[in-house]
Amino acid sequence: RPLADCPDAALAAVAGVLTDIDDTLTHEGAIEPEALAALARLRAAGLPVIAITGRPMGWSEPFARDWPIDAIVAENGAVALFMEGGALRTEYAQDEATRAINAQRLAETARRVLREVPGATLARDSAGRVTDIAVDHSEFAQLSAERIDAVVAIMRSEGMSATISSIHINGWFGTHDKRSGAQWIVQRLRGRDVEAERDRWVYVGDSTNDQLMFAHYP
Repeated sequence: RPLADCPDAALAAVAGVLTDIDDTLTHEGAIEPEALAALARLRAAGLPVIAITGRPMGWSEPFARDWPIDAIVAENGAVALFMEGGALRTEYAQDEATRAINAQRLAETARRVLREVPGATLARDSAGRVTDIAVDHSEFAQLSAERIDAVVAIMRSEGMSATISSIHINGWFGTHDKRSGAQWIVQRLRGRDVEAERDRWVYVGDSTNDQLMFAHYP
């Protein structure tokens, strides 16, 4: 349904905005002036805006620093980046020991995917990833639906969580996801329980890895 159909009373009660990045804030890989202006208007109105993305920590750093938003939660809930005291701060959902153990498992799964799925390639932003792996299916490479399913099946057979964004197939070890990332960062930065007030938060996204959030936020 068109956003214009949303009652003014519901919009007036909004406490904050959670948003995907790729193909939601961006178009053909870049954020457009209209989107930046909208973010600035939300900030001026005193509404927190938090981007939650499958993109890696390294890729997210300049945008967390420069965009008029409160934070970016990257790698599907695993890493939060936000400005504090004039400097960019990074925090993780998993402790350092867990990340070190998982790093080897991630590398082993990545090798298996590349070996077993013809045409599979790691995303070009993989160098900036610290808690997951991403296989390109639509950004710079193309995978058929059958091969996308095969990648997901391998990830899940290794015990990973796996989701499909508009450009990548992401896999990681752990129970975190976009929803837990939103809860964590709103509590961390605002001291508020987003679960208790979820009827007052907006979620914006475009792909299957946003389904969890669409189902949770009205």
